[in-house]
Amino acid sequence: MATPNIVEVASLIGDTSRAAMLMCLLGGKALPASELARAARVTPQTASSHLAKMVEGGLLAQEAYGRYRYYRLASAEVAQALETLNSIAPPKPVRSLRESEQSKALHFARTCYDHIAGEVGVTLTDKMLELTLIAEVDRDFAVTDNGAKWFSNFGVNLNDIGRGRRHFARQCLDWSERRHHMAGALGAAVTCRLFEIEWIVRIPGGRAVRVTHNGLRGFKQELGISLASINTT
Repeated sequence: MATPNIVEVASLIGDTSRAAMLMCLLGGKALPASELARAARVTPQTASSHLAKMVEGGLLAQEAYGRYRYYRLASAEVAQALETLNSIAPPKPVRSLRESEQSKALHFARTCYDHIAGEVGVTLTDKMLELTLIAEVDRDFAVTDNGAKWFSNFGVNLNDIGRGRRHFARQCLDWSERRHHMAGALGAAVTCRLFEIEWIVRIPGGRAVRVTHNGLRGFKQELGISLASINTT
């Protein structure tokens, strides 16, 4: 059996323009080539070349909608690899007030592919462990009997998300908090529900999210989580 060629993957990621595109897609949304070109500050022609290489290399998937092509991360595994690289990479210098505000928003709450990360994601995971809704099992999380009832009442159908081939509830190292938040199918389902009930909303132009006033009340009432002291938006 052939061994993985990590050099090829590393060479794809290790380019400033391609890395910028990948970070832009880490929020889980599919984006057009034009938007990714702007994010990487390259011409559309250069962006197309970079995107084709990443599709061929298995980092990205391409979707066509009429005349337009959209790109997204190829899998949750690609997202996890990028998040892990973020956790060991040195921080970029902050050069403006705008960059400072964007950094604060990302540290507070963001989407990591399709699940919640940042202070909010880690705090939510820690509280679920404290309340024995979930338990650590090796590098994953498992739902307890107590948790099964809570998730059902919260509107998360465990039977549906347990049927897929994806990891059910994986521990994902949070690059800004240096602790684990919950990823996998369960993390995605919980985050989807948080958007549905409008406890969190996306901040335009990136992958940062904002906790709404309804969310502040909900987190406090449902889980005893007080986010007012860390809510920076």
